[in-house]
Amino acid sequence: MDAITRMRCFLQVVESNGFSAAAREMGRSKALVSKYIGELEDELGVRLLNRTTRQISLTEVGEAYYKEAADILQRIDDLQASVQSTHREARGRLRVSAPRSMGDGLLNRAVMEFLVAEPEITLDLRLDDRFVDLVEEGFDVAIRVTDLEDSSLIARKIAPFRTVIVATPEVIAAHGVPQVPADLAQRPCIVDTNYRFKANWAFMVDGERISVPVKGRVEVNSASAARDAALCNLGFLRTPLMFVNADIEAGRLVAMLEAYELDGPAIYAVYPHRRHLSGKVRSFVDFLSGWAAERRKSGEDCPG
Repeated sequence: MDAITRMRCFLQVVESNGFSAAAREMGRSKALVSKYIGELEDELGVRLLNRTTRQISLTEVGEAYYKEAADILQRIDDLQASVQSTHREARGRLRVSAPRSMGDGLLNRAVMEFLVAEPEITLDLRLDDRFVDLVEEGFDVAIRVTDLEDSSLIARKIAPFRTVIVATPEVIAAHGVPQVPADLAQRPCIVDTNYRFKANWAFMVDGERISVPVKGRVEVNSASAARDAALCNLGFLRTPLMFVNADIEAGRLVAMLEAYELDGPAIYAVYPHRRHLSGKVRSFVDFLSGWAAERRKSGEDCPG
């Protein structure tokens, strides 16, 4: 039996003024309570209680031990309550990893709205295009565009992830509308090197996956810079739809070859543990999922 349990038993005996009453309060037998007190006294090498057939009383050292033990157990209970409260509630420091391009797009806005809604959260957002090790590097959650090949992590789908081929009306007028994906190989293209296939763009043609090698004057590792290049008439661009939705609706960019797009991965919130998921992580993931759903429903710029 551990020392904390013996200590709690001792306090209960003192506060109940007897072994029988303490046993009833604790739901234990009188013999077991007596055994715990005996083990505690043996461990300490002192007598804590004077016992008679009618009553108990504290020895001098027992009275000093009682005061200290009561203080220790109260601090332990307070600590446990504090930890449990923090774990259940949306509070504390939240470390989040996400792709830089997604942060530069819509994620930043969602995260800042989350902070407004949850004033007890402090944020450490790291935008990096590498896959971080959540456990090793101490992240609470990562936002990833993935097909969940790593089954060791727990994940929740936030939104679908769609890509689109776009170009300005001026580029289309100069080079013509590509009728099939292979036509892009003969046209100037803007390559976002953050994209999974880089300069080999994958499509689905007649039920088969094909790869089209593309080239152009611009290669960049930023979805925002790639969009700027497209708006400056520097070529055809493959990019996540969420970055160019507004440009398509405004007519600044034209979408094409949509029937050939792959059923791609999705945007997931990934975290290392399902059991005892903290309140801050649960609240963050719930917020992102609801935020994305609301924006898709309203037709605003959004993943998917």
